Amino acid sequence: MTSMALGDQMVKVDKPWGGFLQVAHNEPCTVKILTVIPGEATSLQSHQHRDELWIVLDEGLEVEVDGLRISPKPGETVTVPRTSRHRLSCAGPRPARILEVSFGTFDEEDITRYEDRYGRV
Repeated sequence: MTSMALGDQMVKVDKPWGGFLQVAHNEPCTVKILTVIPGEATSLQSHQHRDELWIVLDEGLEVEVDGLRISPKPGETVTVPRTSRHRLSCAGPRPARILEVSFGTFDEEDITRYEDRYGRV
């Protein structure tokens, strides 16, 4: 059995049968699965009181964090530090999901929107 720290939040542990990623251990967090439908995007936003760890579940997502745009593959992770401007969009033909783990004080009102195609700025 081996383990390897991945940033401050995840530990990869190999087992004879495969292994696991430990995302949080005895610490408060909020876990959500976000789905973005084709051609749509979340607002460009930031949070003051939480960091986010995104684990990509499906192909077709585009991620923007502080102006850097990437198209991560399923299984890849993205760290979104608090105060970072970030957004998700779906460029693929099918809805795409991420597993979002928020660390810190979670509050849906802890959002500053900079751009939003749905008129919520």
